[in-house]
Amino acid sequence: MLREPPEKVSQEKITFDVRELEPLLSPPPSTMPPYVPSCVKLKDGSEMVIREAKREEVPKMLEFIKKMIDVDHDFYDIVGVRVYAEILGWYRNRLKDPYQLLGLIDGEWVGFANGRMWNDNISISLHSLAMKRGLRIGAIMYYAKAEYAFEVLDQKEWWATYESYNGFKRWGIGMAQPSLPWPEYQHELGGSRVFYMTRKYWDTVVKKYLLDLIGGTLKRPVSAKLLKANEKMTLPKEVEV
Repeated sequence: MLREPPEKVSQEKITFDVRELEPLLSPPPSTMPPYVPSCVKLKDGSEMVIREAKREEVPKMLEFIKKMIDVDHDFYDIVGVRVYAEILGWYRNRLKDPYQLLGLIDGEWVGFANGRMWNDNISISLHSLAMKRGLRIGAIMYYAKAEYAFEVLDQKEWWATYESYNGFKRWGIGMAQPSLPWPEYQHELGGSRVFYMTRKYWDTVVKKYLLDLIGGTLKRPVSAKLLKANEKMTLPKEVEV
């Protein structure tokens, strides 16, 4: 839209250096503490390491997530599109305070969980994925990111929403999460209902529920040998549906 200036000007066209614009388009540098790697023994006897994703791993991660978009059932497509955008948003520095965790077995990417700090009190749960079925990896990844939000970031509330029926059954109903009044409160994933838990509810109910699903707890520190075996990420051969 053009409008005549209310005053004489010496320059009718002004250009910007993109380095001047970037601070207005990107969030401030994150001050979140790092996720300390953990490990857990799975039902089949294998050990899964959970660690933060590395920026240099993003192109490979996106390569795999693209495959989910073409799956036309159980909401894989919309979850795939949204996870792709969330990972890319972190990579392009267009998300405030995101965190993304990888689950790895001998370097193979088998689990993913992400979220972000909305403010000093609230963490937004985004997505949890299990690339390998039957090992309760989804539950473990959900536990890992909730533990990080409450016990490391010291958040007071956890806000989630659900796209799939399976996810809602397992986490929303399974954890008996109450919901905030709608539409006064909406989740950033499409404006749907916010299902939440408080720190007290995490400590007294949900933490035990998830640990019972996992069949143990996350162990720290992770041995140097196990960390080395999972330093380099490899992609699964296919999407298990």
